Amino acid sequence: MPGVTSDNGDGSSVSVSGAGALLPLSPEGRSPSVYSLHHGLKPPIARLAISWARGNSLRVSFFTQHSGDDSSDSGELGGKVVEVKLSDGDGDIGDAQCRRIAYGSVSPFALLQSRKNSLATLSRISSPYHVEWWEYVMEYSRDIKSLLGNSKSLTSPLIEDSKTVLKNVEEPTCLKAAWELMEIFYADKLSQSWLPERLVDWLADYDCLLSSTQATIHSKLVDFQKELVTLQVIEDNPKYWEVISLALAVGWLEIVVKMLRLHGSYQLDQIGNRETENGLVEAVAVLISKTPRLRPELESGRLGECYKAKPDFVKAWEKWRAHITKLDCSAYWVHCDHQQTREGLRNMLQIMLGNTNSLCTATCHWMELFISHFLYIRPFTVGLESMYSLAQKCMQFKANSSSHGMLGLMIGILGENTEVVLAECSRAFGPWMVAHAIELLTAGSDQAETLLCEERHNLGGISIEELHRLVYAQVLSSHALTWQIAPIYSASCIKQGMGLLEILLSKQPVQNNQILLKIIEICRLYELDSVSSNIMKIAGVFHWKHGRKGSGVFWLQQAQDEVRLNRIAQQLFDSVGKSISDESFKQWEGLIELLGSESKTAGGLEFLHKYRDFKKSLKQVNDGKTSDAARQAVESLISLMKNPSTPQRFWLPLLYDSLKLLSWQERPLLNVSQTNLLLNKLQDLSLARLRPDFIEADLPSQALSSVRLALATNLGRAILEE
Repeated sequence: MPGVTSDNGDGSSVSVSGAGALLPLSPEGRSPSVYSLHHGLKPPIARLAISWARGNSLRVSFFTQHSGDDSSDSGELGGKVVEVKLSDGDGDIGDAQCRRIAYGSVSPFALLQSRKNSLATLSRISSPYHVEWWEYVMEYSRDIKSLLGNSKSLTSPLIEDSKTVLKNVEEPTCLKAAWELMEIFYADKLSQSWLPERLVDWLADYDCLLSSTQATIHSKLVDFQKELVTLQVIEDNPKYWEVISLALAVGWLEIVVKMLRLHGSYQLDQIGNRETENGLVEAVAVLISKTPRLRPELESGRLGECYKAKPDFVKAWEKWRAHITKLDCSAYWVHCDHQQTREGLRNMLQIMLGNTNSLCTATCHWMELFISHFLYIRPFTVGLESMYSLAQKCMQFKANSSSHGMLGLMIGILGENTEVVLAECSRAFGPWMVAHAIELLTAGSDQAETLLCEERHNLGGISIEELHRLVYAQVLSSHALTWQIAPIYSASCIKQGMGLLEILLSKQPVQNNQILLKIIEICRLYELDSVSSNIMKIAGVFHWKHGRKGSGVFWLQQAQDEVRLNRIAQQLFDSVGKSISDESFKQWEGLIELLGSESKTAGGLEFLHKYRDFKKSLKQVNDGKTSDAARQAVESLISLMKNPSTPQRFWLPLLYDSLKLLSWQERPLLNVSQTNLLLNKLQDLSLARLRPDFIEADLPSQALSSVRLALATNLGRAILEE
């Protein structure tokens, strides 16, 4: 049953519906749309730049011109960027609601793709269709539809106003109306036997949306309800009988019966004087409430008698029409003194008998006339071809200068033109609708499957289905709040999906650690190890260049990038200085701790890890610890000198810091082979000092001779001890 929606307070409806159609029904062109831009800049505007933003939005950039003569500080420099949303078909849905729909539709979409892959694997054929496939699609459609809002009645008052014709309902959306329309024709196989009745219900729920571009029965009912409160003798008002006929023509029986019961002959003080008139009104009301409906059931409070079997419906329909004809030929009309009542009731009987002229007069646009034919002339209409033929005839009777986008979608569906349906969905509702509605279009339709799933050379070897999913994935990835659900759609594309996914992930910013961790998790789920490694390398370099050296080293370690770690080691060595003093060592300690116990991926920074151990042991020796600490320090020194990652310019400082170990009083701590190793390092160092690029350590001038003397003394003592 239709309802009235709440206003914004100024009489304007909340909904903003899309106007125009892909194939106009009239030669007149669409009037251009005008958008107001509020940039807040002072004139003059020097330059204007327009580019595409995300989705169906334009990015308009305003640039101001600064005058050189103006020395005041009040002049505003620079400019401003404004985004303008061009798509008006889903204007009744805000950005937050669009994101909620985008996130909510991920789970149903992923579940349907999983089921499709499972059925394709089991059947060992390319087509996923199965005996129960349409049931899966219907479950998917119901889940999606639940995200798009509902048209249920709002909380009704405890005492219902008898003059309230339309119930207060939530504002429906064009998005849900279009989705439900496609569900009716493509996915719901159970309703094919009572498809006309499904269209009657659809128009009752969404006729208010068509009011944005043309007059509708719903808009006339809303206007009359505002006047109804002030009417004293309602049956004397011509609009009363007009709106009753309008509602009857499209099967809004509850409204018709309720309005008939507002007739003045029902008042207690007039029943005795208007008995015949009241009897005729009640007879028509009873006939309306007993209207046969070829459908399994009706919701509570709906009028009509349901028949599931066609033979039972035919008998009831013929019997019902016989009662209408009998009442129309009755002699009681002569005794009805109220002319408006007599003419109004007899016109209603003609509508129920299927009089074409009466139906044409009682409808506002071709869709309403189309629905009225199902109710009163052709209730057994089946097949899209016959429906399309009927729609063409109705459009000839009800040609409108402007057409709503929803009617264009209906024409595409009835004409079995999948391209028009996709184009209408894309124009009015954007990439989300197309990417998800394709599952409805291909549900059990071989023709649509061939068209949408066939690989095309002009599209780079991908199908139309894959193309629209890739487009939607790109739209999602362009927004900071939706990029993380884009991989689900790109990964469902066999040909180019993974390639696009790699590009999308690589373009995400790596400054935020939460985003970075999410990217790595996505790479792990889709086994994109190389992409994950590259992104971690990018993050490491980014953090290092921006002064977050610990984060930079961490991510480079995760990426196992030894080349960059070695370069970082060289930069660190250069930045600290030429000597490894206790003060400079503090600058390194955080990175050394970061390296941990696993040094195989540390690259050149492995030296720092070993040097930290050496420094700790040496400190214990200087603090007067036992000879065990001295031996441990010697082992760390030998390990450092053997390690190829230890820079050559640090050999002499290391040995100079170890003079106490080399001259240990109790006994030599280094054996002959270890001492010879260090002497060879000194020899190599002497030769290296001849090179022009050698960096001298900041040590006393006698450092080299002191180290050489200590090593020679230790060598002699070690030989004697052995």
